[in-house]
Amino acid sequence: MKDFAKQLRFNIFFGLMLGIYASCYHHDPVDTSSIEEKITFLIDDMTLEEKIGQLVQYSGYEQLTGPGQKDSFTQIKHNRLKKGLVGSMLNVVSVEDTREAQTLVVENSRLGIPLLFGYDVIHGYKTMFPVPLAETASWDLEAVEASSRISAIESAAAGLHWTFAPMVDISRDARWGRIMEGCGEDTYLCSVISQARVNGFQGKDLSANNTIAACAKHFAAYGFAEAGRDYNSADISYHTLQNVVLPPFKACVDAGVATVMNSFNEIGGVPATADKHLQKEILKEDWGFEGFVISDWGSIAELINHGVAENKYQASLLAFSAGSDMDMEGYCYENSLDSLLSNNLIKLEQIDESVRRILRVKYALGIMDDPYKYCNEDREKLLTLSNENLGVARDVARKSIVLLKNEKKLLPLATDIRSIALIGPFAKDKDVPLGNWRAQAIANSAVSLYEGIENQISANTKLSYAKGTDHSIGQRAFHAEMTINKTSVDDIDNAVRVAKNSDVVILTLGEDCYQTGEGRSQTELTLSQAQLQLFDAVKKVNDNVIVVLMNGRPLVLTEFENNASTILETWHLGSESGNAIADIIFGKYNPSGKLPVCFPQNEGQLPLYYSQKPTGRGGAKPEVFWSHYTDISNKPLFPFGYGLSYSEFEYSEISLSNPTMNEGESIIAKITVKNTSDIPGDEVIQLYIHDVVGSISRPLKELKSFKKVFFKPQESKDIEFEITEEMLSFYTINNKWETESGNFELFIGTNSEDCKKIEFQFKN
Repeated sequence: MKDFAKQLRFNIFFGLMLGIYASCYHHDPVDTSSIEEKITFLIDDMTLEEKIGQLVQYSGYEQLTGPGQKDSFTQIKHNRLKKGLVGSMLNVVSVEDTREAQTLVVENSRLGIPLLFGYDVIHGYKTMFPVPLAETASWDLEAVEASSRISAIESAAAGLHWTFAPMVDISRDARWGRIMEGCGEDTYLCSVISQARVNGFQGKDLSANNTIAACAKHFAAYGFAEAGRDYNSADISYHTLQNVVLPPFKACVDAGVATVMNSFNEIGGVPATADKHLQKEILKEDWGFEGFVISDWGSIAELINHGVAENKYQASLLAFSAGSDMDMEGYCYENSLDSLLSNNLIKLEQIDESVRRILRVKYALGIMDDPYKYCNEDREKLLTLSNENLGVARDVARKSIVLLKNEKKLLPLATDIRSIALIGPFAKDKDVPLGNWRAQAIANSAVSLYEGIENQISANTKLSYAKGTDHSIGQRAFHAEMTINKTSVDDIDNAVRVAKNSDVVILTLGEDCYQTGEGRSQTELTLSQAQLQLFDAVKKVNDNVIVVLMNGRPLVLTEFENNASTILETWHLGSESGNAIADIIFGKYNPSGKLPVCFPQNEGQLPLYYSQKPTGRGGAKPEVFWSHYTDISNKPLFPFGYGLSYSEFEYSEISLSNPTMNEGESIIAKITVKNTSDIPGDEVIQLYIHDVVGSISRPLKELKSFKKVFFKPQESKDIEFEITEEMLSFYTINNKWETESGNFELFIGTNSEDCKKIEFQFKN
């Protein structure tokens, strides 16, 4: 093996700097001058071809680096790797495979610049946590950071350097399948959750061997796809972009996110991949982002499909000039940038700047000093899917469960209940709970609900099972078209028999995990007819039915919700799903989750969100001419921030330290919250603000803060929120962020609808 220090000739002058990394990836400022000098020296020593190679990312397959006959295209990619003309690879996982690919590059190329290995570690690597939308329902920043921390530890142990997460796209349309991958509908909640995820992935020291670089995606407005159809256009106003879409990305940059991924959509006719204003002016200049921007898969080449480029040469010019630094599987930059440079359409300084950004991340990770620091088989075996990791997964999963209804107080059940009927297509399923975007999860490795219940009931409890109906979808492969089974009623008679002879029924309903995710947009969000038939049949013979929903997106529950007294929203919870749900069912854990997105009454309400703008004809009126539907109310079935507990909480009126807030000052809002029950529990206390009159129309209510507080039985606590000037600021008609004088309404409550209200005034 060649000595890596000799290959990197610039190190003769500067030496190896172990433990130093760029300040933009660390909470404490450090001197980065030596790293920047190293990068400058290395760039000066690189050929143009080597520089362009750093801007190229390939997806890895076994035949690319392994033995065997290679086709001509694969051989070209293999040769480029050996020459050091590739900067990054994705989908190369495990210590064995990353070491093989890294060795191919480091031991054969002139400068030995190591590869950066990226992967979609969305909600876990092998230990699966709840899908991101579900995890957001925990409203627990420590839990979110902990799951990302473990995801990073497992990924780093498997040789990976970089995850394409968090997805911070705001989405208000449940038809969009990728809503499961984000934080839901609210800008503030998404901002703080995304920061927690960045902190978890990157830790306090990105050069440590148990951290990975994060990637905020998709920049920007991907979640606003028209009609909820993935990859579609997003036609939004500039003020919506600034006030709603961009703040979570800014929060990630403030947290030191290493990379940003642009998006497939266009805004106002300009595809995000070619949007100079977004990538250069806002992200890199205004926000001071020092990492690099990567395209989404093939999105540079897709500029041709958008109709803004005739060929890959033009597409490369548009994307590169706009600030897209790395080409993911687009095969554009490697064949175009040298010609663009020779034709004076781009400058060498631009290429050098993109190379600098990429090398900066590689230095921050420490792989420039040791390309194999993440390649340790012992760590891989020890740190992935450990009992400790599974314990955290169970805790995060139960915190993510939302109790939607408990009208008959069926929950929690006693563990020594005489008999339970566990019915439904997901009752014994060990794969669906893992969710979509499951990285390297082992198929069928989740704890099923049946197993979770079996683990907790007494020896005297009779547990009976019937599937009732199937949930299967046609082809479950990532790229396959899916035919959703909506008719199968295999076992309803048996389910009825089992239900009739049991004290209580736990009925699992929902959707397959591959009905949500990328490319999984749907116009219908109802349960299958077979599942609805199953519910009706079981309900007729046993009134004690606990519905356990497993799903990745908000569903339309209207067809059965009125007849269901008890509903648990459990999402796709990951590896410890069954144990976590059983913890809730038997009262081992008191549910505290709150919805991060509205549940609609039907699909016709979409897009639906709580922070809507006022209209000239809003509010109920006796006549027909106001903004409403003639067949249903405007309200969601379950609002944003909603979630019940086994405890019951009472809110006092709000008091303010001062009814007037002056520029540069803050005021304190105080409310007393009491647990009026004999059950200890957590409550997520939510604060919303409404700017009554603004230079542009302002939302009727916006989440600005929240606190998750534990209460003992019958305990009262005075909860205080500091109201700052920043909470009142927005992107105004003057096209800048500022705070305007005027009257404000302040709300504190248990969800976005059930709130106490008080008014105050701001003066500047």
